[in-house]
Amino acid sequence: MKTKAAVLTGPGRPFEVMELDLDGPREGEVLLRYTAAGMCHSDLHLPDGIIDARFPIVPGHEGAGVVEEVGRGVTKVRPGDHVVCSFIPSCGHCRYCSTGRQSLCDLGATLTAGSMPDGSFRLHRDGQDYGAMCMLGTFAEYGTVSENSVVKVEPHLPLESAVLVGCGVPTGWGTAVYAGGVRPGDTVVVYGIGGIGINAVQGAAHAGAKNVVAVDPVAFKRETALKLGATHAFETAEAAHSAIVDLTRGQGADEALVTPGVVDADVVTAAFEALGKGGTMVLTGMAGREDVNVRLPGQMITLYEKTIRGSMFGSANPQYDIGKLLGLYEAGALKLDELVTAKYTLDQINDGYRDLREGKNIRGVVLPHA
Repeated sequence: MKTKAAVLTGPGRPFEVMELDLDGPREGEVLLRYTAAGMCHSDLHLPDGIIDARFPIVPGHEGAGVVEEVGRGVTKVRPGDHVVCSFIPSCGHCRYCSTGRQSLCDLGATLTAGSMPDGSFRLHRDGQDYGAMCMLGTFAEYGTVSENSVVKVEPHLPLESAVLVGCGVPTGWGTAVYAGGVRPGDTVVVYGIGGIGINAVQGAAHAGAKNVVAVDPVAFKRETALKLGATHAFETAEAAHSAIVDLTRGQGADEALVTPGVVDADVVTAAFEALGKGGTMVLTGMAGREDVNVRLPGQMITLYEKTIRGSMFGSANPQYDIGKLLGLYEAGALKLDELVTAKYTLDQINDGYRDLREGKNIRGVVLPHA
């Protein structure tokens, strides 16, 4: 079949909207009609060279839609089911899935190659294979994906909001609750209030933190953080550090959550210095593979027993936590609708990412069929 899609043809280039040929589902795969796709900063890591990628590729790794067709052997879903895609697939039986670390599933090895796990592709044009980011490529009208990448959700849920639990929400929420281990009464500082950081704020507040300190240079993002659980918000790391010292009577933060679009050495150092004894710093935002952005005094790590850890997908389990977070949304304990700043058509995708770069959006959402 044919599908309209937004494509990146190489580093440093804008999105190009074009028509591609899409293969139908093979064994263990499903054909989706995408109804919404979240615009995450990670998609910009492809043209910006932060993540190595094979071009051409259809970006988009936060998606939701309706199952149109299923391949042989598919048991998780059937045509007509509503699903949210997980950018981290979970096979259920690799070493990491079978030990409760689904965010590290071995199927994630092909996320930026754009191929399916066997190295084959489902998107083509004029004899050339086109990749799909995270085996999804949600910036398209339709996609053929692995059943390991979809989670069935209740049909009454609005997919334009539910789409956010495919990446940004669990990554941020889990950064606080799972990777950070925020406890009632803790002081938490979150650096970078985008689609991930705002949900780290929500997660920290939900976990019972006494102080949730948001740090972002954009006033709109600081204001949003204060509405969704932050107790304090500052433009700079220096101002936040002074406030944390006062709030904790010199003890320092219990958790420092690093969630900007691109992580540099300055924010890592600021987060480390804001931590008190026994504190935990979680690195969720990324930098380039060769960028050395963590240079810290080992003596202070030892003497103060500080912990530094990375987190993929918020160290969450997509098959469980996507449904769990949607349950919190239904109960009014997690905000999703409020995170959607603007909606765009596929043809407006370059406008949407310009808005993201300019700090205008918490989360933009693409409506592929609009």
